[in-house]
Amino acid sequence: MKNKIKPFDVINTIILSLLMLICLYPFLYVVFASFSEPWELVKHKGLLIGPLGFSLSGYKAVLSNRSILTGYITTLINLFAGTSINIVLTLLAAYAVSRKDFMLKKPIVIMIVFTMFFNSGIIPRFLVVKSLGLYDSRLSMILPTAINVFNLVIMRTAIEALPDSLEEAALLEGANDFDILFRIVMPLIKSTIAVLVLYYGVAHWNQWYQALMYVQSRDKYPLQLVLREILIGNSTESMAAGGVDSSGESAVIGEVIKYATIVVSTLPILTIYPMLQKHFVKGVMVGAVKG
Repeated sequence: MKNKIKPFDVINTIILSLLMLICLYPFLYVVFASFSEPWELVKHKGLLIGPLGFSLSGYKAVLSNRSILTGYITTLINLFAGTSINIVLTLLAAYAVSRKDFMLKKPIVIMIVFTMFFNSGIIPRFLVVKSLGLYDSRLSMILPTAINVFNLVIMRTAIEALPDSLEEAALLEGANDFDILFRIVMPLIKSTIAVLVLYYGVAHWNQWYQALMYVQSRDKYPLQLVLREILIGNSTESMAAGGVDSSGESAVIGEVIKYATIVVSTLPILTIYPMLQKHFVKGVMVGAVKG
């Protein structure tokens, strides 16, 4: 007997499809606006169901802007270097606090979790960064957030979920802690590591507040801080005046430049996410049903 289509499934599909469109439309609006003719976009009111005409003037202005290019380079450096440091330190710390025979395990875990709920505040952090000589350096955007406590807890839970027999067998074969960590533990928690790479990577890609506090040189600004200046500081007129618009209507092109800048700054992270998506659910669910 063939399965009949239930009314609940139909209604559920319609509701979820509408929710998907509601969540997706703001991004589609930005994409459509970035490819629109400047004058047509300024005159248009209401929803966009496609580009108004076709123009690449916004992207030409964005890609020819030196601040955005240097911001991209800085963000990529922070992304790869920072994420690598994050994963290595988080993995080492999680492995240490997951050992059952670790004598100081409980007080160290309490101190680590304490920092998750109570932080020192902006001024003490600024004074520490400055006293360590990290002020106005790229390391000021990497080292102060080298380990995220929430991610550390996820990593520790994944390690603790592994069978103890694996470690016992490795110890009988003469393996030390580094052998157990890098040859046994790491291959078995690849999904969790992939999820944390995504978490740390997105955090570095969207980073602007730390740069605003600790970085003074404009050539070290990350992409998101440059984007903030463009969107809030109304610097799109100066970008448009650099030969993109011969009629001098820089304020009109400025609207298209804002949308093009958003697309350029979010596209890389949107292309990376699908590669890690298959690990996402498995990684975040580790330990969720552990008794």
